[in-house]
Amino acid sequence: MSERTAPRAIVIGAGIGGLATALTLRRVGMEVEIYERAPTLRPAGFGISVMSNAVAALRALDIDLGLEKRGQTILHTGIMTDKGRTLRSLPVETAGDRLGAPSVAMYRGDLQEALLDALGGLPVRTGAVATGYTTTGEGVRVTFEDGREATGDILIGADGINSAIRAQVVGSAQAPTYGGFLCWLSVTPFSHPRITKGFNAHYWGLGRRFGIHDVGKRRAYWWGTVNMPAEAARTWDGDKDRITRAYAGWADEVREAIRTTPAEDIVAVPAQDRPFLENWGDGPVTLLGDAAHPMLPSLGQGGSTAIEDAVVLAQCLAARKDEVPVAALRAYERLRRERTREMVEVSRKFAAFEQLENPALRAVRDVYLRYAPQSVLFKPFQRALTPQLLDA
Repeated sequence: MSERTAPRAIVIGAGIGGLATALTLRRVGMEVEIYERAPTLRPAGFGISVMSNAVAALRALDIDLGLEKRGQTILHTGIMTDKGRTLRSLPVETAGDRLGAPSVAMYRGDLQEALLDALGGLPVRTGAVATGYTTTGEGVRVTFEDGREATGDILIGADGINSAIRAQVVGSAQAPTYGGFLCWLSVTPFSHPRITKGFNAHYWGLGRRFGIHDVGKRRAYWWGTVNMPAEAARTWDGDKDRITRAYAGWADEVREAIRTTPAEDIVAVPAQDRPFLENWGDGPVTLLGDAAHPMLPSLGQGGSTAIEDAVVLAQCLAARKDEVPVAALRAYERLRRERTREMVEVSRKFAAFEQLENPALRAVRDVYLRYAPQSVLFKPFQRALTPQLLDA
């Protein structure tokens, strides 16, 4: 370790995972530098669910971002037919009550703003495209496309599913794995008689789904999914009329959400993940969030799991502050590996179940959703909503 009073962490990526990492590491006394490849840092993305496990994890470090005031606490979660009939209600809010930590649906830009506010002006160095790293006797050196360099005691790759840091850890830069469906995403001003405060609904059809979530401030986050071949999803250039036709005959609130959203406010993203990665790090380097364990969106845990990663990483570094940081990084990876593996695998299984195209299998699925015992049906969600922390 260097002679600095506090160890320094270099964080690559200023998404939700990177900003949460900077916040938690500063909370346990580390110096932090953040580097982001985008030329400017501005509100970006669409909706996100910050689930109870993430909120409870942050509170373990006495961090309260006040998310309930920036977004909307989830008060009702339902799985619906495409016509809007309730198949099953899920007690997400009850799990939050048990933990004393709500699940909050919000605009991703509002979460980004909350994290930046909590960081109190810590600069984010933008336009910094990481090209690789080398380990040194003092820690690690990162190089950037524009010739810049950064040195620190540890390096955290929080640079997303196409992470440059991951590529060096793994030794290759293989493409992500396509999940079988395209996602349309938007956040828009929206009201409808069925969209009550805290509304959180998933509509399931044949080979396609739709979600509507109250994210506060009279806005809704909506998403649609449709099965299609990989190349068609990656090169999708359809217009809003094609989205409208995909949901013809669905519940009125679904069709109205699409109708009232400007075409330019809808983004298409292929669903992607990766085979689970066993080795997240090398020496003073580790990975976090989508750089380590990208998952399909079925559990709604991508951002929340990254936040949980950040808290556990900080806890490990604080607990081993008298040791070399490398030991803490390996401890963090051991603690997170099985939990995140389960999240990735369950998300894949759920995606296949949710996106069924066969009418007979869909009928069986819907009967199961309606009549399965709540303890069985909700068990994977319950496990996900219970945070795994160092002192748990």
